[in-house]
Amino acid sequence: MARATGPAMADSVVARAEASLDAPARPRGLTSAEAALQLTQDGPNEVTRTAGPSPLHVLAGQFKSPVVFLLIGACVVSAALGEVVDAAAIMAILFINAGVGFFQEYRAERALMALRDLTAPHARVLRDGHQRTVAASQVVKGDVLVLEAGDVVAADARLLVAHALATQEAALTGESMPIEKRPGDIPATAPLAERTNAVFQGTVVTTGTAEALVFSTGMGTELGKIAHLLHTAEERETPLQQRLAAVSRSLLVLCVGVVAIISVAGMLRGETWLTLLMSSVSLAVAAVPEGLPAIVTIALAVGVQRMARINALVRRLPAVETLGCTTVICTDKTGTLTTGIMEAREVIAADLPACLHAAAACCDAELGPDGTGGEGDPTELALLRRAAADGFHKAGIESSNVRVNVHPFDSDRRRMSVLRADGVLYVKGAVESVLPLCTSGTEGAPEANTQMAARALRVLAVAVGRGNDEANLRFLGLFGLADAPRPEAIVAIAAARAAGIRTIMITGDHPLTAQAIALEMGVLLPKENPADHVYARATAGDKLDIIRKLKAAGDVVAMTGDGVNDAPALREADVGVAMGRTGTEVTREASDVVLTDDNFATMVAAVAEGRAIYDNIRKALMYLLSGNTAELMIMLGAALAGLPIPLLPLHLLWINLVTDGFPALALVMEKPEGDVLARPPRRVDEPILTRRHWTRIAALGAVEAVMVLGIFAWSLRTWDVDAARAHAFTALVLSELVRSFSSRSVSLSIVRQGITTNRWVLLAVAGGLALQVLMTVFPPAAAVLGMQGLVVDALPVILGAALVPVSVAEISKWWSHRGAAPPGAP
Repeated sequence: MARATGPAMADSVVARAEASLDAPARPRGLTSAEAALQLTQDGPNEVTRTAGPSPLHVLAGQFKSPVVFLLIGACVVSAALGEVVDAAAIMAILFINAGVGFFQEYRAERALMALRDLTAPHARVLRDGHQRTVAASQVVKGDVLVLEAGDVVAADARLLVAHALATQEAALTGESMPIEKRPGDIPATAPLAERTNAVFQGTVVTTGTAEALVFSTGMGTELGKIAHLLHTAEERETPLQQRLAAVSRSLLVLCVGVVAIISVAGMLRGETWLTLLMSSVSLAVAAVPEGLPAIVTIALAVGVQRMARINALVRRLPAVETLGCTTVICTDKTGTLTTGIMEAREVIAADLPACLHAAAACCDAELGPDGTGGEGDPTELALLRRAAADGFHKAGIESSNVRVNVHPFDSDRRRMSVLRADGVLYVKGAVESVLPLCTSGTEGAPEANTQMAARALRVLAVAVGRGNDEANLRFLGLFGLADAPRPEAIVAIAAARAAGIRTIMITGDHPLTAQAIALEMGVLLPKENPADHVYARATAGDKLDIIRKLKAAGDVVAMTGDGVNDAPALREADVGVAMGRTGTEVTREASDVVLTDDNFATMVAAVAEGRAIYDNIRKALMYLLSGNTAELMIMLGAALAGLPIPLLPLHLLWINLVTDGFPALALVMEKPEGDVLARPPRRVDEPILTRRHWTRIAALGAVEAVMVLGIFAWSLRTWDVDAARAHAFTALVLSELVRSFSSRSVSLSIVRQGITTNRWVLLAVAGGLALQVLMTVFPPAAAVLGMQGLVVDALPVILGAALVPVSVAEISKWWSHRGAAPPGAP
């Protein structure tokens, strides 16, 4: 018997077991003592886990942003100055924001737990010359596995004896078809899908029986290597997180600069250090949009709800936005672009009824009661479905024309034959195996076989004869089988291409098969380089390398998959997307998004939703930062002009969290403008706010600041500083609330959009006004906010001034877009 090659095994027990293969007798396997010794040396046959981050480490990670540092400083200063209410409010904000991301960890550990569940709970091995059933964790190197159809392979093993053996390795290699296995000499360096002399842990035996010598267990198996890759796969910040962090750093630098200017001006005027500290706290509060983390989270949660309605379940909130800036979608073929179910796509036969009848008569598989599903080889199930569609049912054939003799399929003969009671021998198998046995009906068959193979179809030949001798057969026809493509996936791939998103197919299939399917699906166009769009015979490590190379080139990568071999790449990708129906638990646990319908079209729809969510986050951010810019300019302007502090820290907290917070939340509910898939993806290096956006923010902030400072200075002429602060605070609140109507779009006017088209903005403005009135008329609240000094006679002037910023915003829209159709994107 030929011995399969593979990794060197220094272990003496394994060496002795392998040496026994040269003996003519059936191998006895290990003794119980040898197995116990090997288990002691190598440990249990399990996928191990490493310790994950502690809860304390995860919690500490939530306090690392520049915004948080700024707020902590403001909190400490407020407490030192005795401003207990301010300090408590800032502290509450810090802990609320820290709780947002606390439960997003331990995903890799859950994925590894799922990997352990894939291994067989028990295995049959030869011990002491007898067959025994042991726990899969007790299988060791040198054991001889005894396998039959339906078994889950407990460890990586080389075949010693195999009879018509085939295993389903799609979850491990991505190869959609069951793999025929036989003993032989194949280098260990061969691609995993081509190592047909070995079986691998976690795969399933679909047909046949075998005995195999175990050469790897636990983390040394191919499944264990994937577990190791899952540890090495890295998660990075999403584009949204990176861009928000950049905005936070800019605000921090701006705040420090303004504090320095005010401090120098204050010292030149001889102000006390307490006054300067109070100004610094006010500026810190004014610079930071405290409600932004919560608003972004809610915006993403809205996206989660919308995606759930289109069969996409989001496991990690930032993935919603990341989908929107995806530039490349790497997709598995089987079950994602295709149905994952073999079908007879072509039948070439001179006598179609006779050909279908013969195919149904020569199958061991059994269809389900309703004609779907079933048990047995996927290829045979495809033949039976095709025959049943024309009224040829195996059950009827079996009852009326029973089997007399069967020559089962094996890897040497590559055909199967069934002799029935009518004396007819029905034969099916590989074309090169069946055609030489035929003496009639073969005209044009070789040419048809070549053409079907060129279209990446698996071709089977069907013939009939008389008696039990497989000779003098009459050729009936050819079946071309393939995993059926999803029609909706073809449409979705075209939509992704129109949106500037490149689709890359990564599969374990043969390169010619992969290219043919890529051309049929539209992943690859005739004039394009296949190497840019198709990767065949890809292992788990290959997929991980592909994702890393794309990310290193600046792409934002979404990866779909369903098999164990996809899990490391899913975790490494910017967005990992798992299949909900056919996907393994490993893949789902490693993913950010789960498609409950396993449909690539759902993936593209999720990209469109992600783009819309990003647009809405940008609108909310522009609205908030315009207000924060105004607050900074108000504080800076008052300091430079030698005026008292116009707004207290609690005033600014109230505006940022309550008055601004509700409208900003309403803005993330906005429906998308225009066709979001008509635009190319955003550049990876494009900030969330471009120069045009910052210019608009600064301009609106300046207008609002001038208005509030004007009200404050005007009030100081007639009333005391408490009344002037109340007037300035009220003017700023009203201005912000009214301006939210204009912030729904940078191109469409309030009139063109319609005030009632987003009821959430209406409710937010109404709620903000109600709270402002309540805080004014309720004495204890008015005392805390300093509103008891508000003078009713000043309200007409305040109301008129509050309408100035929104009027300027609307005029600027008209001026910027006059004479042109408003763009669809914000």
